[in-house]
Amino acid sequence: MNGFFNIDKPTGMTSAAVVAVMRRLTGEKRVGHAGTLDPEAAGVLPIMIGKAARLFDYLVDKQKEYEAVIAFGTRTDTQDATGQVLETGDHYPPLERVRAMARTLEGTIVQRPSMYSAIKVGGKPLYSLARRGETVEVPERLVRIDGIEVLREAPDHGAALRVRCGKGTYIRTLCEDLGKACGCPAHMRSLTRTRSGFFTLDTSMTLEQARTWAEDGSLEDHLIAPDAPLAHLPRMDAPAWLGKWVKAGARLELSSLRGDAPEEAGITRLYLENQFWGILEREGEALRWRAQIAPEGGASEAEA
Repeated sequence: MNGFFNIDKPTGMTSAAVVAVMRRLTGEKRVGHAGTLDPEAAGVLPIMIGKAARLFDYLVDKQKEYEAVIAFGTRTDTQDATGQVLETGDHYPPLERVRAMARTLEGTIVQRPSMYSAIKVGGKPLYSLARRGETVEVPERLVRIDGIEVLREAPDHGAALRVRCGKGTYIRTLCEDLGKACGCPAHMRSLTRTRSGFFTLDTSMTLEQARTWAEDGSLEDHLIAPDAPLAHLPRMDAPAWLGKWVKAGARLELSSLRGDAPEEAGITRLYLENQFWGILEREGEALRWRAQIAPEGGASEAEA
């Protein structure tokens, strides 16, 4: 198998555990995930199978969408419902104030995530240091918030949010910051990722569905083609007579190819006889391979 499965990760399961399940179900050794979800979060988790793992760097994972519930009244050390309470308050904001303050957090903002995050300091994730009782200065980071929509009130002084954001955004940190802006301590009660680039929740499968399809032999029918999430990249086509050079992983002259040439140092998808063969990078008037994904029956592969 070479391609992607769009998994709806359940709450309480690590991303690594989902990879382990899919490795067993597919029988493939090369299985990975594109974009970690915290154990407490649910939703879209793209799983890369086989050669598709080579395409990780070329996926559009900068476009994320989440649905979260913010709970006003308590701030925790993990910034979510699993942590220890650090602060309480009962100045619960009305929904209109939440909407007004949410707008102030849109655009490029600075975040300082919790010690219980996967950000690495000195090569070690912060949560591993926190669990050992160590404390370090959590680095600030710039993130992009494209939009925060306050959907409705939620029980127990909460509000349901829809957040569109860029890569690396911590929604639980955003909830804490929104609480500060509203003048009431807050944390994230729940989180579901509904979009990660090409992959959306309405086209995902549960692990239970994956197990059922694996048992009846139809799991591969639900595999997403390796090039499906790459439609944002330029496409070039090689004529049939170039087949020998494509299969050998040779440099290809732009003048021999059809399609929209990428800019200098830009990348493109390459097709031979309408079959996807991988990603190449422009160098002058030629292309060199960055990730070759030979289709079934293709020749030996090359990868830069």
